[in-house]
Amino acid sequence: MNERSISFLHKSRYFETGNPETAKELWIVLHGHGQLAQYFIKKFQDLDPDQYYIVAPEGLSRYYLSGYSGRVGATWMTKEDRLSDIENYVNYLNVVYHEVVSKLKENVKITFLGFSQGTATVSRWIAQSEVKADRLILWSGIFPDDMKPEYTKKRYDEIEIINVYGEKDEFLTPLHFDDQQKIIKEIGITLITIVFDGNHIIHKQTLMKIATNSY
Repeated sequence: MNERSISFLHKSRYFETGNPETAKELWIVLHGHGQLAQYFIKKFQDLDPDQYYIVAPEGLSRYYLSGYSGRVGATWMTKEDRLSDIENYVNYLNVVYHEVVSKLKENVKITFLGFSQGTATVSRWIAQSEVKADRLILWSGIFPDDMKPEYTKKRYDEIEIINVYGEKDEFLTPLHFDDQQKIIKEIGITLITIVFDGNHIIHKQTLMKIATNSY
C-alpha cells in the first residue's frame, strides 16, 4: 500500500466583527476543540467595535459533537496525518491574516489569542510564518511540545506573551504546567501569567482587563 498526498483549492470561512477602518487593535482569535468560530467570536462582543476589529478563523475539520446529527464543532487537527493538518491550517491562517490586515490603517496593534486547542494552533502559526504580532495570549492552554527553539526564539523575542487560565480549569493538570515550564525554558522566553477565579472559559472580566491593559 502506498500513501500519496495531493494539493487542491480549499474554501473555508472566518467571522469578523468591529470596524477595521477605525480600529486601533486587531485581535485574531482561535477557538478550542469542538467549537465554531461564529459562536466563539461572541465572547468578544463587549469590546468596543470602533476600537477593536475581531477576526475568528475556524478549524478546517468539522464534525458532529455527538453521534451523526445535532450540534457541530470544529477542530484544528488530530493525531492522524498531523503534519498535513498543521501545514494546511498555517497556510489558511496566513491567507486570513493578509486579507484582514489589508483593511487596516497603519500602526494598528495586533493581538493573537488562542483558547484551549487554539493555543497550540496559534503558537505553531506564529513560529512557522512571518506574520506580525505585538501580543500573544495563550488562554486555557500551553505551548505545544513540538516548538523548535532554533526558529521559535527569534519569532517570540519582541512579542508580549500572556498565559491566562482559571484556577479551577478542569483540563489543566500539574503535568501541563510542568510541561509548560520545560518548553518555556527550552525556548528561552518569558511570559506574563494571569489567573482568574473560574474554569475552562473565556472569563469576561479578565478579558476586559487584558484589553484595557489593566493587568
